[in-house]
Amino acid sequence: MLKKRTIALALALSLPMMANAAKGDAAAGKAKAAVCAGCHGADGIAISPMYPNLKGQKKMYLKSSLKAFKNKSRTGGQAMMMYAMAANLSDADIADLAAYYSSLK
Repeated sequence: MLKKRTIALALALSLPMMANAAKGDAAAGKAKAAVCAGCHGADGIAISPMYPNLKGQKKMYLKSSLKAFKNKSRTGGQAMMMYAMAANLSDADIADLAAYYSSLK
């Protein structure tokens, strides 16, 4: 019984931290976005019409897109290049980048 209470307490205390990690940190995302700027522009406006603008995109769209590139399920366009870019991103990195680009207006 004590074990179950301890586990339940540990889970309850960790939920707010997990929720914050899923939200992402825009400031951390800005720092991580430097590598993205080469194609997507320093302000999230692409430097070439062949690359998409990231500025102001919806957070869930950005997260799902990056995850799809990471697991190589998204194809077409510059997908091969994005596979390499997304390969080493953690879930926290993805959340941070999505928080940053979605915060740009």
